[in-house]
Amino acid sequence: MPGRVRDAYIEIMDRLSRVAGICAAALLVISILVVCDMIVVRYILNQSTVWQTEFVVYAITAATLIGSPYVLLTNGHVAVTLLPEAVGGTAGRLIRLAGSLAALGFCALLAYSGWYYFLEAFNKGWTSDTVWAVRMWIPVSALPVGMTLLSLQYLAEILRPDRE
Repeated sequence: MPGRVRDAYIEIMDRLSRVAGICAAALLVISILVVCDMIVVRYILNQSTVWQTEFVVYAITAATLIGSPYVLLTNGHVAVTLLPEAVGGTAGRLIRLAGSLAALGFCALLAYSGWYYFLEAFNKGWTSDTVWAVRMWIPVSALPVGMTLLSLQYLAEILRPDRE
C-alpha cells in the first residue's frame, strides 16, 4: 500500500475510533442519568419503570462494543507481551503481527455475523419481549458497527509504521 494512502487510512481510522470513543462515553453518561431517573421514578414517586432497565443494559453493551476501537487505538486492551518482548527484534514483531492478524480475523468474523444478525432482526421486525418492545435491530446494531470499526482499527494498527 503506498505511503500516502496508508497514512490517510490510518488517520481516518484514528479519527473514527476517537468519535466511537466519544459516542461510548456519551452512552455511559446517558446510562447514568437514566439510572438516576429510574431511582426517582421507582423509589420516590412509586411508579413503575418500563423502559429504563432495558435501555441501560443495551446502552452499556453498546458503549462496550462501540468503544472498543478507541481502546485499541490507545493501547488499552489487555495484551500478553511477555514472549514478544523476551524474543525482541524481528521475531518479536512477527509474534505481535500474528496476534494482531488473529484478532483481526476474529473481529472480522464477528462483524460479519453481527451484520447478518442485524439484517435478520431488521427484516423480520424483531422486538424485545418486554412492555417497551424495542425494535431489536437498534440495540443489535452495536455489534456489527463496533466490530467493523474494531476490525478496521486493527488493520490500521497493523499498517502503522511507528508501532513496535
